[in-house]
Amino acid sequence: MPHESTRNPSINRSPEGEIFPGTEVPLRRNGVLLVLLIGYAAFWAWLAIKPVNRQDWLLENILLVLFLAVMALTYRRFRWSRLSYVLIALFLCLHTIGAHYSYQQTPFDHWVKAMFSTQRSYYDRLVHFSFGFLLAYPARELLVRLLGLRGFASYALPAAVMMTGSAVFEIIEMLAASLVPSKLGALYLGLQGDPFDTQKDMGLGLIGALLALAITAFRRRRKSE
Repeated sequence: MPHESTRNPSINRSPEGEIFPGTEVPLRRNGVLLVLLIGYAAFWAWLAIKPVNRQDWLLENILLVLFLAVMALTYRRFRWSRLSYVLIALFLCLHTIGAHYSYQQTPFDHWVKAMFSTQRSYYDRLVHFSFGFLLAYPARELLVRLLGLRGFASYALPAAVMMTGSAVFEIIEMLAASLVPSKLGALYLGLQGDPFDTQKDMGLGLIGALLALAITAFRRRRKSE
């Protein structure tokens, strides 16, 4: 089979020759990953102190803990590239800030409200856009290396996966909010009176993913010229 080795997740090269640097480096010698781990752990611990709402903070961190646990348990079988780990860490930092401030009282929100005379908090929209923009590349790397995707499929399927991820998150968020007291559920959902909040969040996630994938395609094309 000509492309069998490229489907091995330990291989850092796609069927089309695309290289994902850093995947072959073990943890003890992966300086970038070690810095990200230590830095994020310290950042998370700092923002775990006196969050705006402790119950909401706990809800916001459930999926985070599950995600990190899956990454840790599968590390020996699948190591992302250095760029993917950096992008994932950036998204986790944005989410950690949002969790600390219950996504509605961040310094960013105070600045936006003062600058544009609005009452709505927009940090959650920023994070939904960042979900697509920062995680589309890692999602693409995962799918390319596991499934051996090529050409258009190596961009279309990651975009579909990111959109599905946004939808699944919104469903989980709804279910979680229905299981807790109504006041806490409303804070966790963060609709802020907008009946189309869910659709807008998903739309921003898709826009972010498409933009990231377009940049990836452009960079790959430039390198091949």
